[in-house]
Amino acid sequence: MKEIEEKISLLRLAFGGLTDAELEEVAALTELRDYPADHILCQEGAYEEVFYIIAEGSAAISKHIGEAEGDRVLRMAGKGDLVGEMALIQNAPRAATVRTVGVCRVLEMDKLHFETMLKRSPQVALDIVRITLNRLRENDQTMIADLQRSNEVLRQLDRNKLEFIQVAAHELRTPMTVLKGYTNLLAASPELQKDSALSAVVDGILKGTDRMHSVVNTMLDVTRIDGEKLEIRFTPILLKQLVREVIGKLQKPASERTIELLYFQEEDTPLIHGDPDLISKALYHLIVNAIKYTPDGGNITISVKPEILGNDTPAILISVQDTGIGLDSEHHELVFEKFYQTGDAAIHSSGTTSFKGGGPGLGLAIVRGVARAHGGKVWVESAGHDETNFPGSVFYLHLPVKFW
Repeated sequence: MKEIEEKISLLRLAFGGLTDAELEEVAALTELRDYPADHILCQEGAYEEVFYIIAEGSAAISKHIGEAEGDRVLRMAGKGDLVGEMALIQNAPRAATVRTVGVCRVLEMDKLHFETMLKRSPQVALDIVRITLNRLRENDQTMIADLQRSNEVLRQLDRNKLEFIQVAAHELRTPMTVLKGYTNLLAASPELQKDSALSAVVDGILKGTDRMHSVVNTMLDVTRIDGEKLEIRFTPILLKQLVREVIGKLQKPASERTIELLYFQEEDTPLIHGDPDLISKALYHLIVNAIKYTPDGGNITISVKPEILGNDTPAILISVQDTGIGLDSEHHELVFEKFYQTGDAAIHSSGTTSFKGGGPGLGLAIVRGVARAHGGKVWVESAGHDETNFPGSVFYLHLPVKFW
């Protein structure tokens, strides 16, 4: 008799709207059991068929986050709390592990009796829905708070990274300038020019210095873009001339890999107002990226045409289409993030325009920064990555004709 009273008292605490008759009926379907400390009531990922109400003591509800993070306690269940009901309702594995903290007394009900209870008592079903919704709301608030903390940490790490890049780039620029100056003096020496072996060494040093200087400038560009310190000088730009200048810079390395650079522009393409240096850099990085991921003998087509944005704003659309290895859809957004590399960076070859050449992973981030600074956008379309059939990719740069 005492056990029945204990069950009814607990059920009344868990489900406040039941009548005395309903409480007695539900109590008859349950069993009271005692478990020692550290006993697992529910195992995450397991299919189990028992529903619990904590009668005495408490239990920790935890979820495995990952190998590095381990298990995380989501909440503590105490007297009157329901445990394990969702898995039975959904016929799904346990979403979390429930472990007793100290000696714990619970009211148990197996799946068959649990389903019987729900069918006989709509009030119990409504109470479970209410409890579950409240729990989900609490979990949402916890997750939001965690995300806010994580985002703040990530923002701080990003700021630290940008500050490091900026300091490193400025510190590298001075010695590189000195190195390049002295190397140019050596290259101009008549005695050295007579020695073909030494001349080749000096030429190699100059090429390496130029490459390092280019990387440093790219690093500084990224810090300016991310720090919103870009000084945009808006002037009318004749795109045909600007694009041809960029292509001219890359014609030699493309020709060395027998890659053809093609350029088409529609006659009615208008002048745009923007920063010619920044737009030139954006085009340079787009074409370099296309060269990197196009095998020898391929071709790259740069096209320019007038467009109208969604708000009837005149714009131009620049597309850079290659016959390269393509890009899987999960990378379409990520490639514009700083330092992002597709594939294994360890096996990338070196060189600015060599096939699958390595790099700091900053070029496309600069393109996105330039596009946003001009009120435009950049995106990529590709059927996917395939190094046999070479589906290629198309990068689009959308820029308004005027931006205020």
